[in-house]
Amino acid sequence: MAVVDLVREKLGQSVEILREQEIDLWLTLVRETLLTTDPCLELIAGTYSAWTGAFLVSATGEKTAIVGRFDVASVEEIGAYEVIGYDESVRPALRETVERLAPQSIALNYSDSDAAADGLTHGLWRLLQDTFSGTPFVDRFMSSEAIVNALRGRKSPGEIERIRGAIHETEEIFDVVTHALRPGLSEVDIAALVQAEVEQRGLGYAWGRDHCPAVNAGPDKEVGHAPPGQFTTKRGELLHIDFGVSSADYCSDLQRVWYILDDGESSAPHDVIEAWSALWASLDAGVAELEPGAVGWEVDAAARESLVTAGYSEPKFALGHQLGRSAHDGGTVLAPRWDRYGAAPGGVVEEGNIFALEYGITAPGRGYIGLEENVLVTADGIEWLSTPQRELWLVS
Repeated sequence: MAVVDLVREKLGQSVEILREQEIDLWLTLVRETLLTTDPCLELIAGTYSAWTGAFLVSATGEKTAIVGRFDVASVEEIGAYEVIGYDESVRPALRETVERLAPQSIALNYSDSDAAADGLTHGLWRLLQDTFSGTPFVDRFMSSEAIVNALRGRKSPGEIERIRGAIHETEEIFDVVTHALRPGLSEVDIAALVQAEVEQRGLGYAWGRDHCPAVNAGPDKEVGHAPPGQFTTKRGELLHIDFGVSSADYCSDLQRVWYILDDGESSAPHDVIEAWSALWASLDAGVAELEPGAVGWEVDAAARESLVTAGYSEPKFALGHQLGRSAHDGGTVLAPRWDRYGAAPGGVVEEGNIFALEYGITAPGRGYIGLEENVLVTADGIEWLSTPQRELWLVS
């Protein structure tokens, strides 16, 4: 599916969401987006704006883009907007368009909790205040958070297809790693193997290349958002990799775990198997609650309780985050009601949401066990988009 077709899908969803939420107008205001972009622009335009640009979507179905003269052609190629070009200032056409539409509510991209809905800069906010000074519209501004959450979260068929493709590529790269593993490989060696595959396949990285993949060999590595180091794979220890790619602008986010068999072993030791089983039981407990209408923190609570009841420490991160154009795609988070998550754990799960589900624990003296799988929320539960790693992978 071409980029313009994907944008048209999302614009069609935008109108439906505005009507559903009884909001008259959604205004995305941007400028010089190669420097400071708005996460919404990639969904509703699929292009950049060199000058200040205004993208207006109305509940009536009308879509207007007001952009600098040299941005007109790229926006017209989308085939969805009435495009108005300007030379000196965006303000006159913006004010005239809003006055003609006469909205009672105008949603802008700011949010206390969701980075994906917080693209409006303070400078552009001041521009809007000045542009609409003396009009009733200045008192009709509201947050677009609910619109953006729904739009990013409700994956269209084209988006789901692209995410499936990213997941497939990631799983194939994990297979390459599995066949190459042996004792004595450094984290840097393993990361280089993964990144060579990414480059060969013409893919991008789901997060910063310096720690994508994150590679954790053995019990001495401090697990987190850190680059691969010089720790090596050893017998009797675990290898953990957190990795995702960007394919056709959409991401995967998966974790996989291997156990390097010690001399005389044919399976992982009891403590590792016990931890692995408890971790999977906790993910399954969360999955059992994951369906349309579920509240984010309640899904996390079910998984968290399972793991703590089994005698393991409470994870200091969320069970699940949404996956899409970004590895962390905003919207509802399956997380405890901690201050750092803001209002996101109180969000409601919807059909079409795609989540990366992850939990992890440390097996003392062995290393880190981290599970992460990607799932699509369906009308009556979930569909596994990734192939769940139900068994610990063994390296002889």
